[in-house]
Amino acid sequence: MNTKKYCAVLVGLGLVTLSACGSGSDQGSGSGSKTVTLVSHDSWAVSKSVLKDFEKQSGYTVKVLKDGDAGQAVNKAILTKDNPQGDVFFGVDNTLLSRALDNGLFQSYDAKGSATVKPAYRVDETKHRVTPIDTGDICVNYDKAYFGKHKLTPPTSFADLVKPEYKNLLVTENAATSSPGLGFLLGSAAQFGDDGWQAYWKKLKANGVKVVDGWEQAYDQEFSGSAGGRKAGGDRPLVVSYASSPPAEVIYGDPKPTTAPTGVSYGTCFRQTEYAGLLSNARNTKGGKAFIDFLLTKKFQEDMPLNMFVYPVIEGATVPAEFTKYGPQAKDPETMAPAKIAADRDQWVKSWTSLVLK
Repeated sequence: MNTKKYCAVLVGLGLVTLSACGSGSDQGSGSGSKTVTLVSHDSWAVSKSVLKDFEKQSGYTVKVLKDGDAGQAVNKAILTKDNPQGDVFFGVDNTLLSRALDNGLFQSYDAKGSATVKPAYRVDETKHRVTPIDTGDICVNYDKAYFGKHKLTPPTSFADLVKPEYKNLLVTENAATSSPGLGFLLGSAAQFGDDGWQAYWKKLKANGVKVVDGWEQAYDQEFSGSAGGRKAGGDRPLVVSYASSPPAEVIYGDPKPTTAPTGVSYGTCFRQTEYAGLLSNARNTKGGKAFIDFLLTKKFQEDMPLNMFVYPVIEGATVPAEFTKYGPQAKDPETMAPAKIAADRDQWVKSWTSLVLK
């Protein structure tokens, strides 16, 4: 769930800001430094006590630089790779991983604890340039109150979304600038194939899909089912978000609801995995390695769900009861091989942009 701050430089898939692209020499991170600088998207979060434990045990102080949506953050990291802002990058996911690897963003490091990562989430096992950290499902969410009021059954699949009864109800994110937007595009391509996804999006456009820059605008402003959307007067009862969004509505609800006000259309899900890596020109490589090791500890992995609303990737980590009750993982999500994403992503986004936004 990522927020955005876009400005004027077009790089790769999306817009990146250069406002924080200054020299990395002032980041307090260097050879022998006791500061580790993490670069991430805006959704990075960790409990203060958990981070303090790492700092106390390791002797390092962690500095965090947040750079907008995941797509934006990855593109900016690539742009500044020769003089990086920090030591570790967290938040590149499987939709953009090949871009980061092909551009030499990371150096090799086989993290302590990597053997505990579930096999389904492991990638790049010969070079170890990235470490899997979390996973989640990008799915359409629906506003239960809206569908109850209108006596309308919520959609359950990609195919349902183009039906007349759901006209002008869906808001999604721009696939060129947003990680969940791109994931939803890849999910539709996995569902309908190379020859069918464009026809699907033509129908979706004709059925009134609304496209906004990123997740924060879609979920917290346009979506009628979220707390933020209700305050903002959002009028779209369908939104591309995450299977873990309903638990967030319960946990942070004020007053706290007894049931989730939103639901998940599980037939629209695409499996997402996020990774961390040691930046190729990191100044504090020793500290960066220690921090990546920390991300795979059970303490961090079990702290992560209620902070970033994602699932852990290591064996034996437990998840909060709210997750299993209100936002379980999809049983059969759409997936796509990394090689397929690498081969077709950029052309698909180009075609999608021409088809949907023009």
